[in-house]
Amino acid sequence: MARFLVVPQWQGSPSARAMLLVDGASAISGDLPRSATTVLDIPLEAGESLGTGVHRLSSLQRIRSMITENFHDGTIVIGGDCSVTVAALDTLERDDLALVWCDAHPDLHTDQTSPSGAFSGMALRAVLGEGEPQLALSPGLPADRVVLVGARVIDDAEQEPLDRLNQLNVTDLEDPDALAAAVAATGAARVWVHIDVDVLDPTEIAGVSSAAPFGASAAALAASIRALRERVPLAGATIAGFAPRTPLDAIEDLGAILRLVGAVA
Repeated sequence: MARFLVVPQWQGSPSARAMLLVDGASAISGDLPRSATTVLDIPLEAGESLGTGVHRLSSLQRIRSMITENFHDGTIVIGGDCSVTVAALDTLERDDLALVWCDAHPDLHTDQTSPSGAFSGMALRAVLGEGEPQLALSPGLPADRVVLVGARVIDDAEQEPLDRLNQLNVTDLEDPDALAAAVAATGAARVWVHIDVDVLDPTEIAGVSSAAPFGASAAALAASIRALRERVPLAGATIAGFAPRTPLDAIEDLGAILRLVGAVA
């Protein structure tokens, strides 16, 4: 049975609705097997930037320590904002690891380019080992072992690092073997799958902070992940970015989310 680590972190988000990420994590955790699920008691305070360009850095560091203390290989991390993945990857041996990053936004800012100062928008750049040294992985994951899926809202400052990555468009997922082929081509022996649920089309999910049209279907993404797992062992996964406005909205969205949970677990 898969193990789940629920991290209702909101401090990395740029959204005015950031606290709804706590509700989203709670909604997902209610449908997970209790005996296999650990829910972290995340501090609610915002925290301080500590003289850096990253807002709420002190809380992000504290939560990162909590993730490290409770993480085990093969864990499925439930966020919270996207930056929880950086903390999870920091606990892993990465010499043979590939990363699939499914997100409408590439999260490739640094503290020098980010318009918001929110770490979730810097998360993938930190995985590459770039940006604020207190949060970036060291060593970072090589860009040629990262496959970015479904990014379609891209800022100018993100274009240069974006060009270094392997990329799949939403339409590529119409072939369920395309993702597996892209990861296999990296030569990695294991893969981590990160899913920000805003990679899905807004017709499939409403509870996201920044919806973007022309996204993936949950069925196509789940099929692609299952095909990937048949070729490359899964080191773990993240599902993040769920921010339902109301409990009723959460219920309506959970079908799509649980399909993704099933694919990674």
